This record gives sequence, C-alpha cells and structure tokens, in this order.
Amino acid sequence: MTLDRAAGLAESARALADGETSSRALVEEALARIEATQPSLNAFRIVRAEAALAEAEAADEQLAAGVRKPLLGVPVAVKDDMDVAGEPTAFGCEGPFPPVAEDGEAVRRLRAAGAVIVGKTNTCEFGQWPFTEGPAFGATRNPWHPEHTPGGSSGGSAAAVAAGLVPAALGSDGAGSVRIPASWTHLVGIKPQRGRISTWPRGESFQGITVNGTLARTVADAALLLDAASGNHERDPHRPTAINAVEAVGREPGRLRIALSLKPPFTAMPARLQPEVRARVLQLAENISALGHVVEEADPPYGQIGLTFVPRATVGLAERVAEAPFPALLDRRTRDAARLGRLLGGAPLRAARRAEAVLHRRIGAFFESYDVVLAPTTAAPPPRIGSMLPLSGFATDRAMIAACPYAWPWNVLGWPGVNVPAGFVNGGLPVGAQLLGPAGSEPLLISLAAQLEAELRWHEAWPPQQAVTDSPAA
Repeated sequence: MTLDRAAGLAESARALADGETSSRALVEEALARIEATQPSLNAFRIVRAEAALAEAEAADEQLAAGVRKPLLGVPVAVKDDMDVAGEPTAFGCEGPFPPVAEDGEAVRRLRAAGAVIVGKTNTCEFGQWPFTEGPAFGATRNPWHPEHTPGGSSGGSAAAVAAGLVPAALGSDGAGSVRIPASWTHLVGIKPQRGRISTWPRGESFQGITVNGTLARTVADAALLLDAASGNHERDPHRPTAINAVEAVGREPGRLRIALSLKPPFTAMPARLQPEVRARVLQLAENISALGHVVEEADPPYGQIGLTFVPRATVGLAERVAEAPFPALLDRRTRDAARLGRLLGGAPLRAARRAEAVLHRRIGAFFESYDVVLAPTTAAPPPRIGSMLPLSGFATDRAMIAACPYAWPWNVLGWPGVNVPAGFVNGGLPVGAQLLGPAGSEPLLISLAAQLEAELRWHEAWPPQQAVTDSPAA
C-alpha cells in the first residue's frame, strides 16, 4: 500500500510503524513523483534512486524486526549545501564536484532517526539569492505558478515539499533562505536558533549567519524534522540547550503580546511593502488577535544592523569561493562579492562580530515588552523566472532588497523565526509572514504557529496538479 501525497512526515512515520505500508513503497512513490516532475519543476540536483531503494529495504527489515525510530523508512530530501556520503556537494555551482566521504552532522542525525535521503535539492550558487536558477542546473520552478520562482536559496527543497514529492526537507537560511521560499510556496519554514541543527563539517556557516532549517506543509511535520535533525557535533561552537519541538506543537502558547512590525529594517536601498502583501499580513494579525493575543504595531530597534551583515556574508562567501574547484565557472556576481569579502575580512569583520552582543542586548530588551514579532517574510510575491538572473551585482542587490528586506536581521542575531502561510495575492501567488522570537524561543513560536494552523488550515490547499506536471521545461 502506498500513501497519498497529502500524507505528511508524521503520518508516513506512523503508517510505517503500524505496518500499513512499507518504506520501499513510499520511496518508490517519491522517486516516481520526482522523475515525473523533474522536467517541469526541476527541484532536484541529485536523485539517489538506487541508494534510496537499498536504504528503504534496510529500513523495512528493521521495521519487521520491531525497531522503532522517529522517521524510520520515511523519504526526505536535503539541500545541496549539505554533505551526503558518496555524493558531491556542488552548492549550486557548475563543474564536476568530487563525492564527499562522510555525511554532514545534520544528515547523520536524520539517518540515525531512520530517514531515507532520496536526493539533494537545487539551490542557487552558494545560496546567495532569493531565486533558484543558474547555468549549473537551469531553473527550479514554483509549483503554484511555474513561471515564477519558488524563491531561494532553499528553492528546490521548497518546490519538492510544496508539490508533494517528499513530505519534508531540510534547507538552510542565511538571509531568509528557508523562510523566503517557504512563504512563496505556501509552507511552514523553521529557521532555528544558531547551532540547533549542526552545520558541521563547518562549525559556522557564512560567519555564523547561516543555519540549517526545515520545510514542511504543517507545523507538526516541520517540528518533527527539526527534532530529528537537531543536535551537535562535539566540535560545534554553538550548542543551544535542547528543546522538544514536537511537544510544543500540542501546547497552548498562552495569551501573548505580539508586535506587528511592518517597517523594513534599514537597508540603504529602497524597500516598500507591497499593498497586497501588507493586506495579507494584516489579515493574519487579525487572526492572531481573534485567538486572544494582544497585537499592536511596534518595530524592533534594529538601528544600523545591516552594517554588521555585509562583512559576515561576504567574508563567508569569500571562504567558499576560495575552496571552489572551478572558480572560473562562478557567476561574476559571486566573484565580485567574494572580492569585497576579502577586503572586509580583517577589522570590519571583527567589528561586525563584536556588534552582535550589543544587538542582542538592545533588541533583546524589546522582548521585555513583547513575546513575539509578527512581520512580513517578504515585501513582494515571488518574481518571475529569469527576472534577476541577468542583472549586475548592484542591480541584483537592489531587486533582492526590494523583494526581501525583512528576513536577514534574525540571521545576524542567530535567533529563531518561523514562516507561516499568509494566503495568496495576484491570482494565486503565495506569500507568508514570520513569527520571530529571542534566543531559544522555538517552542513558543511553534506553539503559536500550530494554534494558527488549527484555525486557518493552510495545509489543505495544494498547487494545481497541471502546474506541477506540465510546467515549462527548465
């Protein structure tokens, strides 16, 4: 027996544990969906068909022997910035990359929980942009509107989950790269506390601004994947106190004080919240208020937080470029940004890293008055495929900031945020809103998101089937 594509992560794990289906059946179905949609959606860089089927058979043997693990036999996907033993980690780049010898820590933990990794999903070059396109693999398309991007940089993971190819996937978030594609594909996306999901073999990714996170159709599934992937390598520099995300899903959040923040943080470039997106976020604020929470407009004291982001992002990129086996094949924008990163790698980087403690104190004080910040995830709906690909570096930055000015400050802070679906605009393009909290606040954000989901039931909406299977070839 196979399960319907609507069966999520938790339901798949339950059905396997109860003997209602087999891992081989679920993995075969996932692989068939991937194969059928790869010419149209192009969600995957690598499909591990043979290896995944072998792992499924091993999972079925364990299930038959009475072994029980949280995700035993369930197919999932990971973004192609994560090491999977025996596969290359090209991270959106062109050229033949060598296979890696070992799983990264997050993948190792997924396997320890019993998950079957069916493939690695597409991402833009070194995860820099809110679109998932490039000469290395073409364009990954949005299951809701194939002429539009699913966002980036975890666009392949978002497209795969939104289309029902897999029930959940890992992504990574350095300036909104989980939350932005989640918002543009009608998903729940959890960016956890820095260090919650290890980025090992890198103790820090992009100077600490990038963390691994989860994408799923429901809060419960995103939380289940978060618990499965969470934990640290013994040499990780950031080791937050453990949480139980799944337990938080069923917990009432209590009556919360919510700060509705519609003003973009200072970016030095124009950013304006589009009216149709504003309307959806305001409606979500009304929904939250109707649940008994106190909602009032207030903006965190961000100040010049952007001055601390640029050195960390560009130095982190320069570190990746220095390791690239084929630097001549990299996008000119990548090489230019890496050049800037090499200039900022001394005193500017040290100053940016020191500023984080000051920002923690200043913005942390805001949470003495409020429990959660509600903000737009993006200022605009998803752009059309190809609209940012040919731009210069400066023009790309302008377009990126205009569309996505809201997510990146929480990467500087290293604190958790959860994207929740906010509805549709402009004829069916998904948009989202973020629930943002202070250090270690994932349980509170998850419980609030689950309370909203029970009311709004966003997971019941699916992309048009024709768009999933008949979209233009990438």
